[in-house]
Amino acid sequence: MQPPLQITFHNMEPSPLLETCVRERAAKLERFFGHITACHVVIDAPHRHHHKGGLYTVRIDLTVPGEELAVRHAKPADHAHEDPEVAIRDSFDAIRRELEDYVRRRRQDVKTHSTS
Repeated sequence: MQPPLQITFHNMEPSPLLETCVRERAAKLERFFGHITACHVVIDAPHRHHHKGGLYTVRIDLTVPGEELAVRHAKPADHAHEDPEVAIRDSFDAIRRELEDYVRRRRQDVKTHSTS
């Protein structure tokens, strides 16, 4: 099942390139864990009044059975996040780690319940 994916652009015009990047990374998450029920990604551009090197922030809210996982990736000292694709990559890497932890916790619960 393909989970609903919502992509929001804040302080910027929608970008087909960034949307494709998000869709590809969301599809990888779905292949890793097929029970994702919703995914909302917000790409936030730096405010227009910043003249130098504004950093993009990306927030990902992932809904899975029994839990909501969220990542807001903004590294103030990381100038790589001046590129929105890098900010998206780092955010999806972080939510993947959260999802891996969630899957491990679920497996622990299954093992605990089955030995009782």
